Amino acid sequence: MIKKIVAVLISCMMLCALLAGCGEGGDKVVLNVYNVGDYIDEQVLDMFEEENPGIKINYETYYTNEEMYVKVANSGSSYDVVFPSDYMVQKMIATGQLNKINTANIPNLSNIGAQYLGKDYDPADEYSVPYMWGTMGILYNKTMVEEPVTSWKILWDEKYEKNIFMLNSERDSIGITLKMLGYSLNSMQETELEAAKNALIEQKPLVLAYAEDDVKDKMINGEAAMTVAWSGDAFYCMAENPDLAYAIPQEGSNLWFDAMAIPASSKHQAEAEKFIDFMCRPDIAKMNAEYIGYSTANVTAQQMLEDGVKNDPLRYPDLSTLQGLEVFSYNEALTERYSALWQELKIAG
Repeated sequence: MIKKIVAVLISCMMLCALLAGCGEGGDKVVLNVYNVGDYIDEQVLDMFEEENPGIKINYETYYTNEEMYVKVANSGSSYDVVFPSDYMVQKMIATGQLNKINTANIPNLSNIGAQYLGKDYDPADEYSVPYMWGTMGILYNKTMVEEPVTSWKILWDEKYEKNIFMLNSERDSIGITLKMLGYSLNSMQETELEAAKNALIEQKPLVLAYAEDDVKDKMINGEAAMTVAWSGDAFYCMAENPDLAYAIPQEGSNLWFDAMAIPASSKHQAEAEKFIDFMCRPDIAKMNAEYIGYSTANVTAQQMLEDGVKNDPLRYPDLSTLQGLEVFSYNEALTERYSALWQELKIAG
C-alpha cells in the first residue's frame, strides 16, 4: 500500500514538473525582432521578457535598410518588429510590407513628441512609431584635422588620403555627395547623379574603407582622421575619445527619422504592439537613448536625461531652426537608379 502511495506521489510530482516546464518555455510566443546593429540596450530585451513571461524574443541585427528590406520582403522569414528609416517606411508602405498599427494598444505613444509625428513618410502615423532621429555629418579627430570642418569637400582633400572612412550605405554616401555638389539628396536629375558618381569615383583612392558598425571603434582608436557619421554614433565616439568632434557641413545634410514597424508577414501582431508600447515607456526609452547616444523621439524620456545631453544643441536641435537639411524620400525609380549608381562605384577602378 505504501509503495502504491509513493508511486502515485512520484507520478504527481513528475506531472507537475512537466506542466511547469511547458509553462516556462514550450508555450511561449517567439517574437522576432530585427534591428540595426548596436541600436538598443539589450538589457531592455531581458526586462521585456521578465515582464511578459509568455513571450520570448528572438533578436537579430542588420546594417542597412536595404539589407533589412530584402530579407523581410523576399526570404519568407516572419519578423514581427523592424526598425526602418523614414524613406524605408515609405517604401515598405508602398510595397505592402507593413501592417497598420492599432494605436489603441500603444498607450505610451503619448510620450512621442508631436514634432516627430505626421511626417511625409507616414503622414497619418498608421504604420510606424518614431524611435530615434538625428542628423548626418562628419566625425573628425582634432589632432589630425587642424582646419575648421565646414564643408563636405574636406572628404575629397588629397592630404587626407587613406585617412577617410565613408559609409557602406548607398543612400547616405550618394546623398552627402549630392549635397556637397549643391544638389538635393533626393535628386533624380541624371546630370546631377552622374556628377555625384564621378565625384565618388574620384574620391575612391582617398578612402581607407567603406565602413559599417566597426567604424565607431576605429575612430575611437584614432585609426583615421574623419568619417561620415550619424549623429548618435558621433556622440558615442566623442564620449569615448575627447579628441573627436562632430560637424554638420554648411551645404546641408540629412535629417533622418528611424521608426518601429510591424511587417505584413508578422504572425504576432498583438505581441509586437506590446513590445512597441514597452519601447515607448519613458524609462525604457531613456535607457535606449543613453546606451545608443542617439536623439530619442520620446520627449518624456528626453526630459529625464542629464542636462548636458538634453540641452545639447547638436543632439537636440530645434527642428524649426535647421537649415539645408532634407529627409530621404522614396520612389521605385529613385531606389533602382541609386542602387545601380552604387554598383557602378563599387566596380570602378
